[in-house]
Amino acid sequence: MRAVSTSLVCLTILAGCGAPQPEQVVRLEADNPLRPIGPPPLGIDINLRSLPVPPTPARVRLGRWLFFDRRLSRDGTISCASCHQPAHAFSQTTPVATGVGGAAGTRKVPTIINLAIPNRWSSFKDAPVGAYFWDGRARTLEAQALEPVAGASEMGSSHGKMVSTLSRVSGYGRYFAEAFGDAKVTRERVAQAIADYERTRMSGNSAFDRWRHGRGTVSDAVRRGFDLFAGRKAGCAACHTPPLFTDGTFHNLGIGWNPDTRSFADEGRYAVTKDSMFEGDPGSFKTPTLREVTRHAPYMHDGSIQTLREVIEFYNRGGIANPDLDDRLRRRGPIGLTPSQINDLLAFLVSLEGTGWQDEGPLMFPQ
Repeated sequence: MRAVSTSLVCLTILAGCGAPQPEQVVRLEADNPLRPIGPPPLGIDINLRSLPVPPTPARVRLGRWLFFDRRLSRDGTISCASCHQPAHAFSQTTPVATGVGGAAGTRKVPTIINLAIPNRWSSFKDAPVGAYFWDGRARTLEAQALEPVAGASEMGSSHGKMVSTLSRVSGYGRYFAEAFGDAKVTRERVAQAIADYERTRMSGNSAFDRWRHGRGTVSDAVRRGFDLFAGRKAGCAACHTPPLFTDGTFHNLGIGWNPDTRSFADEGRYAVTKDSMFEGDPGSFKTPTLREVTRHAPYMHDGSIQTLREVIEFYNRGGIANPDLDDRLRRRGPIGLTPSQINDLLAFLVSLEGTGWQDEGPLMFPQ
């Protein structure tokens, strides 16, 4: 595998390892070059090299093409990036996603940043290891990467059709060989490449991180906001646990509860496990990260809350009462934050805007 990869790298730089490549291939690789796997940004303790199967530059490059390639969908109109939009921290600014043929989804698009090592900082011993999507139904990042391809309201294809389509793109052969040792296209290889690209989308080096590591300052409002966030008054950090600002587990806030029918529009985690004793009561959803949270309103799993201020006000009221309301919300009840304290919490959330995740995607694709 190393010999194959080395020879292909030599070809890309035209360094005497055979005949020069066609000009379009040179431009293709210049548009999406091999990049070394760098360290995580400040404040994010994720060492990609420590993973059981660490990402490689070749797989990440291939995954970047695949993530942005609309040919993975049924009609060639939707890519992973159509919903996980880079400009919005790989989320979206609509309540739900729109898939092939204008099909509407049912949930807000979650961001993919900082997913390389799931739940590492969870304070719960029973936290599921690997829980992707709002309901945690995918146990690996690879499974998460593949599922939308076959989703009827997402990319609307099938894994078999995706493999057939990519196998007919002769230009992809050299890059599958570079990443995996031979040119064969499989669903597992597509999943691994996309997942490895997603693993490199990490957010850190925010104003908050620089302040906490003694490399910068923040406003008094941010300091007060963090004290509220981490302290007993607001108690946000109990679920939005630093440094990823999520505990990776599932909580019922009352969103979607209908008191007349005494049911939820979406049962969330419970629909997956049917086990309210272990991983999720009805109406429970995964705690989202708050890093880059300012970039993809509206909020909650159904996109039903329009602004961050309204989210804080929702928590300030104690959520929505229902039989399975999260125990922390039930015990605490309304928080009693003042308007100025809400402003301070908002200032703190803005301080979590960081770097390391940004990408505009390739302009050219293998043909």
